[in-house]
Amino acid sequence: MIGRFLLTGAVVAPFAVGILLSRADAGNVEFRFEDPEIVESSGLVAQDGLFVTMNDSGDVGRVFAVDPTDGETAGVTRWSGDATDMEALAPAGDGGVWVGDIGDNTGARDSVRLYRVPVGIGDRDVTPQSWDLTYPGGARDAETLMADPVTGRLYIASKSVFGGTLYAVPSNLGPGDNRLAAVGRVLPVATDGAFFPDGKHVIVRDYSRAVVYSFPDLEEAGTFRLPNQRQGEGIAVDAAGSVFVSTEGQHTSVLRVSLPSALRHLVTPRSAGGQSATPDVDAPAVVQPSGDTPDAERWTWQGRPWWTYAVVGWVGLVVLAVLVRGVRRLRR
Repeated sequence: MIGRFLLTGAVVAPFAVGILLSRADAGNVEFRFEDPEIVESSGLVAQDGLFVTMNDSGDVGRVFAVDPTDGETAGVTRWSGDATDMEALAPAGDGGVWVGDIGDNTGARDSVRLYRVPVGIGDRDVTPQSWDLTYPGGARDAETLMADPVTGRLYIASKSVFGGTLYAVPSNLGPGDNRLAAVGRVLPVATDGAFFPDGKHVIVRDYSRAVVYSFPDLEEAGTFRLPNQRQGEGIAVDAAGSVFVSTEGQHTSVLRVSLPSALRHLVTPRSAGGQSATPDVDAPAVVQPSGDTPDAERWTWQGRPWWTYAVVGWVGLVVLAVLVRGVRRLRR
């Protein structure tokens, strides 16, 4: 009887731990995409009172400007030409956004492409400027494009289960191939990211968590769980430092995320009176501050991505198989 209990526990415990620790706050619904044409929201920008998004790979060249007061599309910007795998957006200022055609799941593209397009109220057809980008050392898959609000320089984070790398786009883009330069390491499987208004911190997300880094040294300031979503691939930071996340799917919601207090006080702009510009409400998430904390302690279960729980579950199955085999041998 005891043996059976231990065998059951060896399998059930890893799954139970994973489920319990993967729970996160539901977030606050800012609005819902009402446009049925927005089916795979990938990339998110909060700019000029609007939210800009686009569909994932497979769509034509277009971006949607959405009014958060009612979730309706206020304007669509379209352009012709081949769209290989558009995955990311970043604010460009002056009523424009950067569009990153940077997806490359198979690592087969010789170069990726960057566009700058105008966005806002009303539909428009444009012929945007575009630039080709190449990585040092060969092709990379990426879904994250970020724009420094101070210098305007662009950065791309690669997406890989073995760890992501942040690359700087040349400050002076020109014709031909513009070669990216590696800056430092970021979390694996990055699906989007954004700068905070101070230009001194960035936030990068995967499907289940977000990590805040100081910039440009990319020291981890903290990590926290994101609300559970169908396939979270968008994150945006507005001028007040508020964080929003989006997910794929038709009529999905954009959620406002409350940062844990330690991070909020670090990145939120201050008002004239020296107070935080956003309400001082704690998020129900746990921060693992970096400081002098060893890596082995910093990457706790609370900050792990969803696939780590699956790995532990498979390990549990392996343990079960070994134990069952051992019990059978003892009975012979």
